[in-house]
Amino acid sequence: MCNLYRMTKAKDEVARWFDAIEALGGANFGEEVYPGYPGLVVAGGEIRQMTWGFPLVMKGKSGQPLKPKPVNNARTDKLDSFFWRYSFEERRCLIPVSAWAEAQGPKGSKTRTWLSLPDAELFAAAGVWRESDEFGTCYSMVMTDSKGSDAEGVHSRMPVLLRPEDYEGWVSGSPDDAKALCKPWSGDISIDRTDQPWTRGAASQTNLL
Repeated sequence: MCNLYRMTKAKDEVARWFDAIEALGGANFGEEVYPGYPGLVVAGGEIRQMTWGFPLVMKGKSGQPLKPKPVNNARTDKLDSFFWRYSFEERRCLIPVSAWAEAQGPKGSKTRTWLSLPDAELFAAAGVWRESDEFGTCYSMVMTDSKGSDAEGVHSRMPVLLRPEDYEGWVSGSPDDAKALCKPWSGDISIDRTDQPWTRGAASQTNLL
């Protein structure tokens, strides 16, 4: 699953890449995107800033409300569940990504392994989005089984990556058409195993439904 990714391009470059309208004004986002933090999304033909993660409302043992947790990954096999269904059917989006990270190594000393597409400075992961009271406009990244892909040796799941010719089918096609795109990436994937500690910053935060 993906709990950290990079997006290193400026918003005007992203707009040109995806042939989208750039109308963000003074948007504020980092090159490394963590759950619960803002990232760029292409939705409705526009580049928009949203919070990464749908809010999962929690309650304590005595029923008191707790701080919502960002559910930043949506499993392909759970897209028909109540939590995801309406967003998947009505509000699909593209998530611009330069690389995504997975944690590898022994517990307590895991490091970051970065995965990207060779010779691609930017690519699109499949996403869903919605409005929320807790986080405002928010999005989640759709995850699929990595079996058979180059990413299989890093993690059992990976983002659904989309080719440019599939963008329209993802955002505007029928739910069945969109589900047909939820499969492991069949092309090459570059893998960069680093000594960067995984728990630096907010990378340790994660939720998957």
